[in-house]
Amino acid sequence: MPFTRSSSSSPRSALRVVKVARPAGRGANPDTSASLSRLPADSLAYSLRLAATTIAAVRSGASLTQALARLAGEPPGARAAAQELAYGALRCHGRGDFILARLLERALPHAETEALLLAAIYRLQTRPEAAHTVVDQAVAAAGEMANGAFRGLVNGVLRNYLRCRDELHAALAEDEPAACQHPQWWLDRLRRAYPEHWREIVAINNGQPPMSLRVNQRRTTLAAYCALLHAAGLSARPAGGHALILARPVPIEALPGFAEGLVSIQDVGAQRATELLAPVTGERILDACAAPGGKSTHLLEAADIDLLALDIDEIRTQRIAQNLERLGLSATVKAGDCLLPATWWDGRPFDAILADVPCSASGVVRRHPDIKLLRRASDIRLFSHRQAAILDRLWPLLKVAGRLLYTTCSVFPEENAAQIDAFLVRQPAARRLCEERLLPCDEHDGFYHALLQKSA
Repeated sequence: MPFTRSSSSSPRSALRVVKVARPAGRGANPDTSASLSRLPADSLAYSLRLAATTIAAVRSGASLTQALARLAGEPPGARAAAQELAYGALRCHGRGDFILARLLERALPHAETEALLLAAIYRLQTRPEAAHTVVDQAVAAAGEMANGAFRGLVNGVLRNYLRCRDELHAALAEDEPAACQHPQWWLDRLRRAYPEHWREIVAINNGQPPMSLRVNQRRTTLAAYCALLHAAGLSARPAGGHALILARPVPIEALPGFAEGLVSIQDVGAQRATELLAPVTGERILDACAAPGGKSTHLLEAADIDLLALDIDEIRTQRIAQNLERLGLSATVKAGDCLLPATWWDGRPFDAILADVPCSASGVVRRHPDIKLLRRASDIRLFSHRQAAILDRLWPLLKVAGRLLYTTCSVFPEENAAQIDAFLVRQPAARRLCEERLLPCDEHDGFYHALLQKSA
């Protein structure tokens, strides 16, 4: 139902539902490539235009990474601004849709214009002092979509939002998915699993992630790299092991020695995988789901091992090779499905296996806010089945007394402790050496690690 004010409200502040008309002679989603834009590349309008394209792609099923890759040829400044707008609008999952549902008579027939409104509303929420500019630039961006058919609508919706912002936000606060910026099914699972902490998890998920580094111990030391950061005008604090957390995020190009392999970007929680598996010089180790190679390279930095880095996606294995080259490390890299070991395994058992399995990624949603939109409740069961299959197929590849580290970037118990409990019932020869659950916080994302050992 459209939101309405009481009859005592003043005519000027009353919220009006905007009627939506389909542009004559055009389809619902015409090709409106930003590369044909006449907008200045350094304008907010141009960035809003790019952000709208990106958000619309995600809402149609693309990952945010895939959608942003389409902006590779855009000017760096415009690309960065569009990325900030897209990330912000997607993090505010449900809020923009809640507001538009009360400002529009029905859903817009043009996906990019709807995405433009979501980006503009996000900008109005975060930069209220620039409201006039945001509306003006959003209307300019709308002029390049659907032959400009929705310019008036965009103007009317955004001005209507500004008039009734307080009332809309009061109503939004009473709608749990919109207020918490998560799908209802996600909130229900968090509430069941973490009755005392679910609100904290939600708040962290909606914020900005820290930028964490891993110092390459083969090329420098923590102290020496901190000195390089200081000389570059950057500051960071130690976070255990070889990890640093920057005081503020910076572009990769601003990190001293990054191209030379002195440092990698890796979440502190993700770095725990190597610390728990504790590779020993001379061991033969399998990283079964290795791309893009962060954990593989960390294992190689920690010890002189014989590593097989395997990933099902042949294109993504190229990222592993690139990371190895940058860090001056060596491993065998193969494209292969860990569920089909007969197609890539040479029959020699491994001393240790890292199984960083596919999962819901519910622990890293602040880095990948598109997950809130793309995941479904039914996906958890599908991931759980695949995780169980991976454990069962990899276990025979492990030596007696060998170690297997199961890890996810999920916070849902079905993918974590419950998965391992079920595996231990199926495999009496397996025993759990340790288990670590990391809930997302200011220092790290959400992860689960379980170290298993084969006893016979």
